[in-house]
Amino acid sequence: MLNLRTHIALGLLALLVGCTKSTDSVTPSDGLNITYPAAYVVNAESNSLSVIDLAKNEVRETISFGAPSSSDQTGMKMNDMVMWPNHIYLSPDGSKLGVGVPGIDLSQGLSGVLAGMKGRVLVVNPKTGELATNQQTPVINHNAVFSPDGTEIWTSQTIDAGKVLVYDASTMALKKTIEVGMEPTEVTMSANGKYAFVANRKSNSVTAIRVSDKAVVKTLAVGATPMGAWPASNNRMYVNNEKGQTISVIDVESLTVVDTIYLGFTPAYVAYNATRNELWVSQVGTDVVAILEEMTGFWMYHNQVTTALGAYAIVFSKDDKTAYITNRGAGTVSVMNVAARNKIKEMIVGKKPNGLVLKY
Repeated sequence: MLNLRTHIALGLLALLVGCTKSTDSVTPSDGLNITYPAAYVVNAESNSLSVIDLAKNEVRETISFGAPSSSDQTGMKMNDMVMWPNHIYLSPDGSKLGVGVPGIDLSQGLSGVLAGMKGRVLVVNPKTGELATNQQTPVINHNAVFSPDGTEIWTSQTIDAGKVLVYDASTMALKKTIEVGMEPTEVTMSANGKYAFVANRKSNSVTAIRVSDKAVVKTLAVGATPMGAWPASNNRMYVNNEKGQTISVIDVESLTVVDTIYLGFTPAYVAYNATRNELWVSQVGTDVVAILEEMTGFWMYHNQVTTALGAYAIVFSKDDKTAYITNRGAGTVSVMNVAARNKIKEMIVGKKPNGLVLKY
């Protein structure tokens, strides 16, 4: 049994190293050994990742980035401090996790952004939980996504003079700065790997960038306040327009908006289920995820599932039979049976869970 002095010493050590296993017996050299298929959930307020065993649907580990985001972090170096992590992506080879850290609570919108605020990009080893990279960005960002070949990390700069930064994934040397629209948020990659798509929140547009030479190919007008262009295997990108309460459908080959889906509610996130040809759309501030089905060329409301308060990010299992959904308000992840439309399990994770990614 560890005595109180040992507990205190190890707690301070975990805070200083920033990313360690969340038990009182761990040291930085111990690491984890996550070899099972897992979901990694970003807990914005808890400033951590929850690791879910997909076979058992239970939380097995918690990887901490430091003190909770809402707490006083006086004494921490500003160029190392991690607060309010947001979205997470897996590298194509499965060896790295990329986490965007805007430094503010994005579940409350961008109203709290102040001049001079910085963002950062974290790279985490998904097997050991070790923090390999903690790169500060010039201003706040939204996410950090890997290029299709895994050699680069792309992140937005969420200000009026919007930019996308492209870093070398190994050295974090800045390779390219790309000018886009105003207040760019999510940067995503098309399923075919040809383009990066950037949602420009304040410009009501989406910028398509050719990955190979990083040239802006086209800027597409979409609905009001787009937050992300979410990729799908059917060669489409689905853009959730918050104020417009619509989804813009972009054809990747022609780079045109081929459809606009009118919702009647504010969409938080969109995920495409290829097996069932369905769109699952979470509704901002609720416990409801709407299910849309394409019929004779039109997307129509078909059904819905109930998760928990603040339903947000949606990811399907590789066989499309199970959906994992983060619930920001409840601090949980709902596991849903896609065909039966019911909840298999609800797991408690950290406070204000945002993005999640699955690794098999």
